[in-house]
Order: sequence, then C-alpha cells, then structure tokens
Amino acid sequence: MLTQERFNTILNLLEKKGAVTVQELSEVLGTSESTVRRDLNTLNEQGKLEKVHGGATLKKSDDGFVNTEDDFVTKSHLHSQEKENIAKYAASLIKDDDFVYIDAGTTTEKLIKYLPENIKATFVTNGIVHAKSLVRKGLRAFVIGGELKLITEAIIGVTAIEELNRYNFSKCFLGTNGISKANGFTTPDIDEAMIKNKAHDKSYVTYILADHSKFNRVFSVSFGEMSNSCIITDKLTDNSYKDLAVIKEVDGWFTQLPLTLQLTMLLS
Repeated sequence: MLTQERFNTILNLLEKKGAVTVQELSEVLGTSESTVRRDLNTLNEQGKLEKVHGGATLKKSDDGFVNTEDDFVTKSHLHSQEKENIAKYAASLIKDDDFVYIDAGTTTEKLIKYLPENIKATFVTNGIVHAKSLVRKGLRAFVIGGELKLITEAIIGVTAIEELNRYNFSKCFLGTNGISKANGFTTPDIDEAMIKNKAHDKSYVTYILADHSKFNRVFSVSFGEMSNSCIITDKLTDNSYKDLAVIKEVDGWFTQLPLTLQLTMLLS
C-alpha cells in the first residue's frame, strides 16, 4: 500500500472511531508497527491527528470539544503506562473498612489489579469486566442491575440509578472522558453521566482517575463537581487546575515506595 493510501486509511478509521491503536492499524494496513508509528508521526506533524502513547486520536477542535467515544479495547491501549501509575496509587487508598464504588472504565479497571487479595473492603461496580476481575481475586463484589452499554461494557439506566441511591460509599473511583475549567468533568453519554453523578453524590470522597490527555477536552455532558473531588493524574501540564480541585500527580510515585511494598502491590 502506498504512503498516501495508508494516510487516507488511517484518517478514515479515525473519523469513524475517534481513536486507533498502533496494533490495530498494523493489522488493517498489513504493515509493521514501526511503519505505522512513522505514519502517525508524519500526520501529527501535519496537524491531521493527535499522536498519543500507543496510537492516535482525532485532533481536538480549538475549544477542546470532542463528539466521539472510543470503545473499551481501544481506550485500554492508549496511555497505558500512565493509567497503570494512576491505578497503583488509587489502589493504595483503599482500606479494609471501605465500601467502594468503582466506575466502568479502562483506568478504574486497572486499579483492581493492584488490590491486595486479602483486602476486606466491599466493592460495587457498574462495569462487567470490573465485576469479573474483583470476583477472580476473591473479593466481595456487587454489580448493579440495568441496561448494558456494549461500547463501554457499562451498566446504565434508571434501574442502575435507583440501585445506587440505596448505597452510601466511603470512596468512589470514577473515570472521565474530559476535564476543562469551564465545564468540569464531561462524558459523551448522558446515561453514563447520570450514573457517575449519582455515585459522586452518594460517596463521602470521590476520586477522578484521569491521565494528562483528558485535560482541556470537552464532551457533551457534564457530571460531578470539581471542587468536591480529588483528581488523580500522571502529570499536569496546566497548574491553574490546582485552583479548582485537589489534584494528586503520581508520575514516579510508585518507584519512590519501599521495594517490599512495590513487590507486594505487583504480586497481589
């Protein structure tokens, strides 16, 4: 396939999906991953897409507005190391006496991997993948009922909100598609926004797990309150966000822990 043909294929796929991974493009184009990375670098330099770790996303508009959502598998491959670092720190915040809500999403799903197998906390989630991961670790977990949204593998709908209304969480961990100063936390789906909003309202402490790429992005529906949340991110590129919310940057946090604690978290 000629270079321009590859470029057109990449941009057409991005237009349909919103984000693509290097591995996915390699399979579609029938070429090596190194060639795909060179193509993405070129298109990024031309201003036709945004190259991110593990793939590429549609270029944001000048106001940061985005109107597409990636599927669960695609999102799980983007900014994967940043998500791992955020997940490790988030897992360290959960104690035995906690009653925890874990939102559906790729970063929150990674959090489960770092939970100790003997932790006595109780978990509630609207993520199908998350519920399976919790149970496989032998942890006490409940999944709320409702409608299944296939693209994010999340439970949504009126029934799910009614169930959440019965609970009072000590901590909840939510994902977000975008964070902006003017619009706060945003997501493209009104049903998922309602679930996040309810979980936020029913939790004593709310943590938003978001890698740096989520900042200055705006999707169609806002949820939660920035002033009542703690954002856990890998790094901030705009420190003015610290005036709006409590923010924990975890880039390099894990390597600063004692080696014994690192091994405990990795082997749990």
